[in-house]
Amino acid sequence: MSVIVAFGDSNTWGHDPVTKGRLAREARWPGVLQRHLGAEHYVIEEGLGGRTTVFDDPIEPNRRGADYLPPCLRSHRPLDLLILSLGCNDMKARFGVSASDIALGMEQLIHIARAEGVPQILIVAPPPIAKLSEYSEMFAGAEEKSRRIGTKYAEVAERQGVGFVDAGQFIHCSDLDGIHYEADQHAILGHVLAEAVRMVLS
Repeated sequence: MSVIVAFGDSNTWGHDPVTKGRLAREARWPGVLQRHLGAEHYVIEEGLGGRTTVFDDPIEPNRRGADYLPPCLRSHRPLDLLILSLGCNDMKARFGVSASDIALGMEQLIHIARAEGVPQILIVAPPPIAKLSEYSEMFAGAEEKSRRIGTKYAEVAERQGVGFVDAGQFIHCSDLDGIHYEADQHAILGHVLAEAVRMVLS
């Protein structure tokens, strides 16, 4: 059985922009991924709202992915694949970083994972941010930046020789809040990632 860790933010955790609660396990993209892959794979959810790649959040502490990733990987060892689905929170105005900086943050996570002995890595670029409502001030300037993330992540994936999925080619963020995925988009993403996982692990 292959072990897969899905390491991400509130969209991996399953924040529902419709109810403001949490989608059911089977509706969240890691659960959809598990269903498509079947019993010969074990998908472990590691989602946390507000999680960044490498940036310290002075408002929401304990969200720096680079800090939690090593103990996370050690607790689930041995594993066959790490899916890194981060970057949306890095676009918050309080960080003031570019799309290139966010991609470099993702690259640092790849280095950390390799230092922990992870054999295969798949990175996922978040889809472009939609029209912002309640998060408009928090993510001021992020809409334009989000449209460059896919290209920057693709460059990192090629440079590091890891798997890559540009989620924006398949799904979109909800118009209700601009950053989270509705259940139908989780279903699509889980299916797309299942195909990507099979390719990476083949």
